[in-house]
Amino acid sequence: MTEVFIPLHAIKGRGTATRMAHRFEKEARQAYDDGWGTLQEAAAGEPPRLPTEVLFEDARSAITRNDSPDIFFDYGLNPYRGCEHGCVYCYARPTHSYLNLSPGLDFETKIIAKCNIAEVLRADLAKPRYVPKLLNIGSATDCYQPVERELRLTRGVIEVLQQARHPFSLVTKSSGVERDLDLIAPMAADGLAAVYVTITTLDGELARKLEPRAAAPQRRLRTIRALADAGVPVGVSVAPQIPFVNEDMEQVLQAAWEAGARTAFYTVIRLPWEVAPIFQEWLALHYPQRAARIMARIQEMRGGKDYEADFATRMKGYGLWAELIRQRFEKTCLRLGLNRQRTELDLSRFRAPGRGGQGTLF
Repeated sequence: MTEVFIPLHAIKGRGTATRMAHRFEKEARQAYDDGWGTLQEAAAGEPPRLPTEVLFEDARSAITRNDSPDIFFDYGLNPYRGCEHGCVYCYARPTHSYLNLSPGLDFETKIIAKCNIAEVLRADLAKPRYVPKLLNIGSATDCYQPVERELRLTRGVIEVLQQARHPFSLVTKSSGVERDLDLIAPMAADGLAAVYVTITTLDGELARKLEPRAAAPQRRLRTIRALADAGVPVGVSVAPQIPFVNEDMEQVLQAAWEAGARTAFYTVIRLPWEVAPIFQEWLALHYPQRAARIMARIQEMRGGKDYEADFATRMKGYGLWAELIRQRFEKTCLRLGLNRQRTELDLSRFRAPGRGGQGTLF
């Protein structure tokens, strides 16, 4: 058997270049020269564009409970598994391994839609023992990724929350949230909704490599403006911070402030499980000259490792580089006036919905 190395090519519109094996894979595969020249053709040719496939599943529950002390919400809700935005750094990629799918290309091309999520949520909220707490939509994968335009699962979830007067926040990189302002704005006026828009960089070329199918940075700024103009409390997430890759944190915060954001938060890049080799593959494709330097700085914030799961440090890292990022963020927020007031959501307005979809009269 002849072992052959096939040079990788970036795939237009996709964050990763391979269907990297997941950690539960039982079979290992490698390139094999069959004598027909197929390997040479694959190495020389343009990689094919890959379609997105939407698979449907019936969810058994809608709400996940969070016991991590470093996360600000108590409940999470995700209408989708996988995400077509294709962000190469996404910490949720390893969850596709539990579906026997690749955290690489499968994560961004095989999207699992929880088709009954609104009905299951209504049933969860109607349970006698349910206690309302801070709920975040899109805590793992973006609730406004492209398929939401047709499926409208996120809108269905917000309709249920509106009927129950249940407060929620959501995090997105998409302008699609503007479609649901007719639901979100009235809830925000009652202290029941807040939105956070992630802007990793203002550099459009870099964003196309990092987050190939997410909205362009300038479009996200317009979304912040639309939300703020509608009276929705809006914040900006400048996450993740990647040393020597997205170096314009101050400019992002300034632009978000001018667009109407009044709160901000950040994390440093997290590389759990398969995300580490996926990100290193991306570096080799797009930034080969500085790949080693970037990984050295990331590992410096993780005690010499690609990732540490310790709750105290996993979001921000530690050491010299982590401290430098923290100081840059805090000083810029102080100068601009970000985070002067905390967004408080009102849990007291909750009214359990009827299981058949009707709210209570009193």
